[in-house]
Amino acid sequence: MWPKRRKDNTNIAAEIPPPAGPTIKAMGYSDINECWRLDQRCFSDGEAYDKETFRYLLSHNNSVCYKVVTTSGEMIAFVVGMIEGDGNGHVVALGVKPEDRRRGHGRTLMWAIERGFYDRGVRTIRLEVRTSNEHAQKLYFDLGYKIIRRMQRYYTSGDDGYLMIKTLV
Repeated sequence: MWPKRRKDNTNIAAEIPPPAGPTIKAMGYSDINECWRLDQRCFSDGEAYDKETFRYLLSHNNSVCYKVVTTSGEMIAFVVGMIEGDGNGHVVALGVKPEDRRRGHGRTLMWAIERGFYDRGVRTIRLEVRTSNEHAQKLYFDLGYKIIRRMQRYYTSGDDGYLMIKTLV
């Protein structure tokens, strides 16, 4: 069924606002506190970054950072990346509020950061993931990342990690 038109031939459907829901936005220095608090919730196992690290990451010229915010403005997910000296991208942190996981926010943020890296000339991206984090590994595999090597006792807890890489085309 076609949208109805008014007598002046304008489309009534054009006035209907898009569905409300979470949106992706660039993240910057003003987001330090909220991002840090969310990181503390996401990584309560001792792997969360301190506030100084976020200050550095979110203020650096080579950072590529995005957030997912609700219609009320609450940050429910974030991704932080850096373009390193060799010109490669590094996904430093990806976090999704525990109660908002498995809703596609991580995947959407990974697409956003990949595009952000690509637009700045990056063609290879790396990230690290715990060997025990099968959900994250599946996401990264689905997005085209490959395991390059296992890193023994990479995390402060003593857990092993995988180094994963993706080449952008």
